[in-house]
Amino acid sequence: MKKFNIRKVLDGLTAASSSSSSSPSATQTGAQNDPVPEVLQSDHFQLCKTVRHGFPYQPSSMAFDPVQKVLAVGTQSGALRLFGRAGVECYCQHESGAAVIQLQFLINEGALVSALADDSIHLWNLRQKIPAVLHSLKFNRERITYCHLPFQSKWLYIGTERGNIHIVNVESFTLSGYVIMWNKAIELSTKTHPGPVVHISDNPMDEGKLLIGFECGVVVLWDLKCKKADCRYTYDEAIHSVAWHHEGKQFVCSHSDGTLTTWNIRAQTKPQIITPHGKQPKDGKKPEPCKPILKVEYKTTRAGDPFMVLSGGLSYDTVGRRACLTVMHGKSTAVLEMDFPIVDFLTLCETPYPNDFQEPYAVLVLLEKDLVLIDLGQIGYPIFENPYPLTIHESPVTCCEYFVDCPAELIPALYSVGSRQKRQGFSKKEWPISGGNWGQGTQSYPEVIITGHADGSIKFWDASALMLQVLYKLKTAKVFERARRSEEKAGSEIVDEDPFAIQTLSWCPESRMLCVAGVSAHIIVYRFSKQEVTTDTVQLLEVRMQSEFSEGDSPDPAGDQTPTLPTPSSPQEVEPPPQTPNSDGPRDNIPCLQVRSSPLKQSPGFQVELVVQLLWVSGEPPQPITSLAVNSSYGLVVLGNSSGLAVVDFLQKTLLLNMGTSELCSPADPPLRQPRSPRKTRQISTAASDSMDGSNTSEDRCKSPTSARMSRKISSSGEQKSDLEANASFTRSRSSSVSSIDRESREVISSFCFCESFPKKGEGSLGPCLLLGTSQGSVIMVALSLPPTGESRLQQPVGIASCGSLVTLKGGILTMALLDSSGSLLPPPSEQWYDPNGSEEEREKRRRRPASPTSPVEGQDSQFLVLCSEKQAKVLALPSQTRVHKHSITESSFVLRADVVTVGGGNCIACFCANGHIMTLSLPSLRPPADVNYLPLTDMRIARTFCFSHLGQALYLTSPTEIQRITYSQDTCEHRQEMLSELFTPVETPEAPNRGFFKGLFGGGAQSLDREDLFGETGAGKASRSLAQHIPGPGGMEGMKGAASGVVGDLARARIALDERGQKLGELEDRTAAMMASADSFSKHAHDMMLKYKDKKWYQL
Repeated sequence: MKKFNIRKVLDGLTAASSSSSSSPSATQTGAQNDPVPEVLQSDHFQLCKTVRHGFPYQPSSMAFDPVQKVLAVGTQSGALRLFGRAGVECYCQHESGAAVIQLQFLINEGALVSALADDSIHLWNLRQKIPAVLHSLKFNRERITYCHLPFQSKWLYIGTERGNIHIVNVESFTLSGYVIMWNKAIELSTKTHPGPVVHISDNPMDEGKLLIGFECGVVVLWDLKCKKADCRYTYDEAIHSVAWHHEGKQFVCSHSDGTLTTWNIRAQTKPQIITPHGKQPKDGKKPEPCKPILKVEYKTTRAGDPFMVLSGGLSYDTVGRRACLTVMHGKSTAVLEMDFPIVDFLTLCETPYPNDFQEPYAVLVLLEKDLVLIDLGQIGYPIFENPYPLTIHESPVTCCEYFVDCPAELIPALYSVGSRQKRQGFSKKEWPISGGNWGQGTQSYPEVIITGHADGSIKFWDASALMLQVLYKLKTAKVFERARRSEEKAGSEIVDEDPFAIQTLSWCPESRMLCVAGVSAHIIVYRFSKQEVTTDTVQLLEVRMQSEFSEGDSPDPAGDQTPTLPTPSSPQEVEPPPQTPNSDGPRDNIPCLQVRSSPLKQSPGFQVELVVQLLWVSGEPPQPITSLAVNSSYGLVVLGNSSGLAVVDFLQKTLLLNMGTSELCSPADPPLRQPRSPRKTRQISTAASDSMDGSNTSEDRCKSPTSARMSRKISSSGEQKSDLEANASFTRSRSSSVSSIDRESREVISSFCFCESFPKKGEGSLGPCLLLGTSQGSVIMVALSLPPTGESRLQQPVGIASCGSLVTLKGGILTMALLDSSGSLLPPPSEQWYDPNGSEEEREKRRRRPASPTSPVEGQDSQFLVLCSEKQAKVLALPSQTRVHKHSITESSFVLRADVVTVGGGNCIACFCANGHIMTLSLPSLRPPADVNYLPLTDMRIARTFCFSHLGQALYLTSPTEIQRITYSQDTCEHRQEMLSELFTPVETPEAPNRGFFKGLFGGGAQSLDREDLFGETGAGKASRSLAQHIPGPGGMEGMKGAASGVVGDLARARIALDERGQKLGELEDRTAAMMASADSFSKHAHDMMLKYKDKKWYQL
């Protein structure tokens, strides 16, 4: 029986309603042309998160499994990030969102216990690719302050704010009736409460003795069997942490006055006191107090002195000094400065057994914004080279772009030039966090992510196969002079800080042409070369874009005529003379940044081709650049803002066009701008282009409203203003998709599209064109006349003619694209990459791509123009320019980002709305096969960085330090499980330390404890039901076990259990053999004694 699918029925109804809403002209067009077959249905779409990259935002705790070699990091928002070998990462989230205060691995068991600030503990199953919670326990009456899980134990100790200690069985997540009350642990004569429990650990050599540290400075050694305190150790200062010596005879405490006290468990009154960073007075007095030592670890070695590692404890006179980690080894003390405050650190050791020599080899330091691993085995304590992509936030991210299915040779080329940028001085050892296995994904297409940053840097990332690795870093600030502090404020007034911040970028993967726009109204064009060059003079083009026309002025429409450009601007070789920043008059004809005058050494990679700078006009700074596009086939760069449009020929280094948006429209078109308040008129000379000496030609120009400052309030209708989290880059950087969120009435050019199309209505021949979209919904066609390729292209001028407005949509235009008559996507023309510094033969490879593979049929439409704005989408047939389809996307909200993408064998418009909906519109019918309420707009970071790409991929910056990748493709969701990495791998637990012959014979060494008899229900009774509430995890215990482990995991556990049983039997056999040898020896001595005295008389003895 055929399965009934209601989703396909709904798709059919939606398609019928969409076709019925088309205009009459669309019906006529459909009669002439056969309808384009569409393959996209609801079954092709499914939305899910794939992987999260970057540094965990606001980390709060961490733990390490020394056998599995896996690291876990918890954050203040309840997130868990797990790391194994390079490329093995995992993200999961606690539902409550409470901060993770502590993490404890069940070592080599594929499980993790997390304690949260809402007084709940959770057991995570790590034996599956997507970890899940097996059990949860929520405490109702006490606050959790510290947790401890002994190695190879199923009983978890939980200390509370009241000073009590409860015990939880991690298998069933039930409380034991055994409770250590604070009033029984301290002296009966003590009149004050000891404070919260800040430390719990068992004696390495005696599991029956539990060390409890209270905040007030009291440490208690508790006898679990006798249920009483064996010893009490009292110090005047508050305790922050405690660490055992592996022999269990002494322990070290760190205190709030910067001291370390070393206690012998048999001596309760005479600790050894040292102040690592305190100044020792000559008169023998007590050292001056220092800052608290927040944590100390004490690790021993077989061959040398022990290591003592501590954080904090610096003297108070080191004001402004960065956070430090102190490593004390023998008589040497090393103070290691960190770039950020220390959250936590762990000393990585060779053995998981606490009663053996620890043999530390590294210190893992978790900082607020970084993860550092220090090599203890080399002189100078070098750090390991971090293989994880944790440097996304090295400078705040200001823009982001995502490219899928790039040319195959692109990533190797970027890697080859980026490998030369790697820092030196790292440890020569391999990264020790090496657990887990990579996924076995079938998708192998190249993916590249580009991030622009506030310091002017651009990073290229290899994002293939759900991994992320930095390929290459480009520093755009090298092109400019570094302003002195006294001049910095005057020279870059429009940007208070980060004058080189990247605002938007345009990249062509085929030709590797890169165009970057910054917040200081500067544009840099880059070419990719594998050879190093030194540029004596950076090519500079300065553009003066007027900001506003007065009430009496009216633009002189250009119609269909090409603007007359008597003398195209050439690169500037000298500074314009009119005014300087220090003059008394208004600043005029000067750029925001100063291009460097000295020779520029350019390493292999992206090299500067041309710098374009917008100038100040009559005391007003240039408007921020809202849209940008580069085309390698045409040799053009086009940029737009609220002042108008500028077209630059980067081959001839000339300015081709500089005019306001209204001038691009034909006389019959309605005015583009909305009414605005009058403004005082000014006499300003205008020009279509600027010459070398800064003089202007007399061409009337349209002037747009005055410039706004870079920091603007951003709000949406009916919603409160977003919290920008004190990140200034949110307001400084505005991409084209976000430029109209503030709902301003200013006309802004919001998007561009280079294409081979029909410039005019009814025209039968294809030609180079430029489509412009504005923030008021206007779409303007501009015809381009390009000289032939070769030398003619470098000498003859490029012709530009405005063909007027095609159509108007509601809201700002976000994206534009062209489809051929069969519905296939027509990408912008581009040329193949060639090395500009290579041989002449390689340079001749440059050829402009043919206009179209098929010739248009006379009198019949052969292209579809796809348009998407903040409110609606339209499809026009070309060259008739008739509307074929129209779809209203949203009425109550607006679209933030839209892209025309290929997915599932078809094409669609992918949209992300401010109300959190992600939807797709099948092309060309604009039928909506998918609409999912995914993520509401919580801050501008998401809106600024959200981007779609082909094959169902998308991403956004979910925090200042993390990139979240998602997919809206059903095929990718189905194969997601295969592509994800595995955290748990079957590994045998290392052998327990050998106790030696005499310790085994006479019962010395570590003493075990039968915790089951002591803490179980038969020995301790039941716990109070009101103390904590047990919450089973999703799917139940047995179901999760089955889904998590599988046959391989069961076999591995069985093998490990057999190994442990064999180990115990081996120990018993050794003791039996020792006793037999002792008996044989005694029998031999007795026999010898008998033979010696057998024949002697009693008086001969």
